[in-house]
Amino acid sequence: MIYYITGGTRSGKSSYAQKLALSLNNNPVYLATARKWDADFEQRIKRHQQDRDERWQNIEEEKYPSNLDLQGRVIVLDCVTLWLTNFFSDTKYDTGETLRLIKTEFDQLAWIEATWIIISNEIGMGMHADTESGRKFADLQGWINQHIAQRADKVVFMVSGLPLNLK
Repeated sequence: MIYYITGGTRSGKSSYAQKLALSLNNNPVYLATARKWDADFEQRIKRHQQDRDERWQNIEEEKYPSNLDLQGRVIVLDCVTLWLTNFFSDTKYDTGETLRLIKTEFDQLAWIEATWIIISNEIGMGMHADTESGRKFADLQGWINQHIAQRADKVVFMVSGLPLNLK
């Protein structure tokens, strides 16, 4: 089962996903894809970790979650945008290679028999990026969002803390 939760910044995606996970299982996995880019981002990660209690198993995996043993678990993957950033950065901003790598990895993890709650961002709904790499990234985000949403069993769009069921 794949739940896909998307929306804008601070739209309530993570809290919605965490409540959903706990309604499905009392010991879910929180799979963080964030890379610790700097001290500020590390503090942001710590704040997110403090939002979860002892019921959660926290795992950090920047790029290859399909390599983890997650059979039968309820997993919150947070988030596609940071996951995509890791591939984009590591391929030296090669759009085609980034999209190929992340689609391949997503397709592999989608075969794992588990309940996936995948969080992403709709960055293309905001201002148009003023750099070439920013525009490429926005395109990549839209393409991978479409890819995941097509495969998902349920898709939720978060707006101002409220879920809008799309699929």
